[in-house]
Amino acid sequence: MTSAQLLQNGRTLRASVLDISGITLLADFSGALFWEEQSLLVVSDLHLEKGSSFAARGVLLPPYDTAATLGRLAAVIARHDPRMVIALGDSFHDRTAHERLCGADRDAIAALQVRRDWIWISGNHDPALPSNLGGVVATEVCIGPIAFRHEPTGAIGEIAGHLHPKARVPTRGRTVERRCFACDGERAVMPSFGAYTGGLSIRDKAFARIFGTPGFMAHVLGDNRVHTFAAARCY
Repeated sequence: MTSAQLLQNGRTLRASVLDISGITLLADFSGALFWEEQSLLVVSDLHLEKGSSFAARGVLLPPYDTAATLGRLAAVIARHDPRMVIALGDSFHDRTAHERLCGADRDAIAALQVRRDWIWISGNHDPALPSNLGGVVATEVCIGPIAFRHEPTGAIGEIAGHLHPKARVPTRGRTVERRCFACDGERAVMPSFGAYTGGLSIRDKAFARIFGTPGFMAHVLGDNRVHTFAAARCY
């Protein structure tokens, strides 16, 4: 693992370079992965319309999560200008969430797809995505030695989401909890990208089942860079 630098509005933004089954990818501080050789951007677990889903059950959240998530997605797409985007499952929080999108958010999604190949991977929250969202729908995608799917199996060459990894790390006499990439050089689990999504500690046994050993790394999202820690050092 090495570091990389991006420039945005005169600021230097640092990211981690992940090697997965011999393929080099850039772990962006936003929580996206960029495969430069393929001009491919990958995001996971957008959970669009989570706020409206909770509101329908009487749990009131500010109804701005979709716009906030799409805004962050637009920023990272502008930063890398990918030819292809893969949304790695649970892009929508429930089976009917796409029906609750407002016109402005639908237009925002359409604008992001212009001149790009766009693939929606189906997830457990959105297993039956409609065909009117633009792009194509798939259960998984394989490019070279890399398999992109929603739920991790632990297979070599796999990049998955679903678990929303997060890590609690020591810093300046206190601990900070942030989303992270979990990676051991053979496979990776991506952080959730959605504004209202929570997380699962990388010390949870679900990650032990995937990686088999605590010897994997946590690439933790900071405000403008990615910080790398041994998972065994995280809480």
